[in-house]
Amino acid sequence: MKSLKNSLVGFVVSFLGSIPLGYLNLVGLEIYTKSGLHDLVFFLFGVIVVETFVIYFTLLFAKQLMNNKKLMKIIDFFAVGFMFVLAFAFYFNFNQETKSNGILQNYLIYSPFVIGIILNCFNFLQLPFWASWNLYLLNGKYITIERKLKYYYIAGTLIGVFFGMFSLIVILQTFFQKTNHFSEYIIPVFIPAFFIILGSIQVFKVYKKYFKSAVLEI
Repeated sequence: MKSLKNSLVGFVVSFLGSIPLGYLNLVGLEIYTKSGLHDLVFFLFGVIVVETFVIYFTLLFAKQLMNNKKLMKIIDFFAVGFMFVLAFAFYFNFNQETKSNGILQNYLIYSPFVIGIILNCFNFLQLPFWASWNLYLLNGKYITIERKLKYYYIAGTLIGVFFGMFSLIVILQTFFQKTNHFSEYIIPVFIPAFFIILGSIQVFKVYKKYFKSAVLEI
């Protein structure tokens, strides 16, 4: 019974956590659009490989990670720059694509599995996400991690990540196919703008977390 509970809790948390639009979902959408379902599945498998280690280690060291203020600060600042870099990359890729094959198109010659691994390795924001969730679930006794029980939780989270991302990507692709005129603006406008918004939100969070109190003291 505990194993089933662990799996269900892990699935629900990761499924809901994977649905909000993020850069991995947008890259997955691009891969699905350009290369089809087969490559999308392998991309998601690559994402899951990294996710396995992240969830496992944040489960074991959740409290230590959350108490490491220096690491959390580095992650927060990195996220700011990374979002703006992604915005530039997608915008620059579109401009190049009008002249040649485009940067992203060139990257698609590589294994989508490898692309999933590499991109998820840069997803440092998942560390505080999983550390905080795992700490909450452990403190609330929603999951049990003695012996092999933690592996049922991890399995549930991985299945949730896969189906959460897969569902969102397929739904977005279906929507964009039905709105062909709007889909022309996905890469040059919508995706870069989305990352700029995410970056701006992260800037606000960093300011509020690290600088606002210092400014008020002055």
